[in-house]
Amino acid sequence: MLLKKQTVWLLTMLSLVVVLSIYYLTSPDGQMNLAGNDQEENENAETGGAVISDVASDEEFAQERLDQMNERSMEKERLTEVAASTELPAEERSEAKDQLDSLNELAAKEEMLENLIKSMNYEDVLVKADGANVKVVVKAEEQSKAEANKIIREVMNELGTQALVAVEFQVSK
Repeated sequence: MLLKKQTVWLLTMLSLVVVLSIYYLTSPDGQMNLAGNDQEENENAETGGAVISDVASDEEFAQERLDQMNERSMEKERLTEVAASTELPAEERSEAKDQLDSLNELAAKEEMLENLIKSMNYEDVLVKADGANVKVVVKAEEQSKAEANKIIREVMNELGTQALVAVEFQVSK
């Protein structure tokens, strides 16, 4: 069963790479713009978050999601191998299983937050949670400190007030 999961994961990643490659080759200028040059950071002392703006493109979101999925999948695979190993002590295997469970829980929370924030009428949303740090990238037509505060409050309500939330608005082209 583990082999089937790995095969499905590999085929999914290869499919995404092929789709992104085709998109890259057929894009009008022949190159991907993965990062903008102008970034503006505004610290929001009231809610413990930062607001960053940049120009967004669809391939940026796709690449970010792909990178996040690859990183998570590799970590899950490593933890699954440790948990399944019969050569390691039971304590290490149990710890790996707990880490795997928390990684799956974190991924579920990120997905839930993405859906919640998308429902606030945004084009696209990407949530990256890493412990108490949460980065929310929102694709919108314009940036707004008031909207950033609403997003920060929603994330803090879902994850707890100890979370440090950064909201990045990427203005759609």
